[in-house]
Amino acid sequence: MSNYLVAMEAAWLVRDVEDIDDAIGVAVSEAGRRLNEQDKEFVEVEVGVTTCPACGEPFDSAYIAAETALVGLLLEIEVFNAEGEEHASRIAKSEVGGALRDVPLSVIEVVQTEADEDDE
Repeated sequence: MSNYLVAMEAAWLVRDVEDIDDAIGVAVSEAGRRLNEQDKEFVEVEVGVTTCPACGEPFDSAYIAAETALVGLLLEIEVFNAEGEEHASRIAKSEVGGALRDVPLSVIEVVQTEADEDDE
């Protein structure tokens, strides 16, 4: 059994906003609040990053049209004692998806971490 850090992308919809920074703040705050209500405060929430197709520079993953924003959030969770990457992905989606119902989630990266070793 191994430990894994699982990164997921979430698509968060924010209504009645005029500014990208406000949309990002609302999305991160709402996601954090919903996770904390379900005792999932161990999930890290950040705004996602998208690469510009023209220049290759990264920018915040948020778009506003008609005072409605779509914000891409990056969610990270550490999964302990998983049988493999696929198992860790399923555990992560189950944990986070239960708190963020009706929010599209996609696993974007799974990295095996070192297990804590107490050989004393």
